[in-house]
Amino acid sequence: MAYERMLDKQVVPSFDEMISYCGENGELWVELDEYLRNKLGMKGCIRFPYGNKYGWSVKYSLKSKHICDVFAENGAFMALIRISNGAMEPIYNDMSDYAKAIWDDKYPCGSGGWMNYRVISNDQLQDLMKIMEAKVSK
Repeated sequence: MAYERMLDKQVVPSFDEMISYCGENGELWVELDEYLRNKLGMKGCIRFPYGNKYGWSVKYSLKSKHICDVFAENGAFMALIRISNGAMEPIYNDMSDYAKAIWDDKYPCGSGGWMNYRVISNDQLQDLMKIMEAKVSK
């Protein structure tokens, strides 16, 4: 399946439109959004970062620290998150094979790297929430 992104730079989508674009997995993003805002105290803003191929996202940040971008995709959503080895090591063995594969295939950067983490199931969402918590508590 091709997980196309919202690429029309001229039309700023609302959060509800982004959720709707994700199809049945939009509900998982709503759950993630509530978790990030209410449990971890993050703020979110809609933006079009990184150039024309990435599309619209919600940038989540804690105080002034950028935590991740979550991109709306047709039938899914993708979190782009930079995380350190030190934050991942304590939780790595508790992750699903899917999450381990994404981490093992990360784009290296400093003492860690960038993960492109697509969510299409509740299990993947649970792992992503653990990853986010590990990042902010590190």
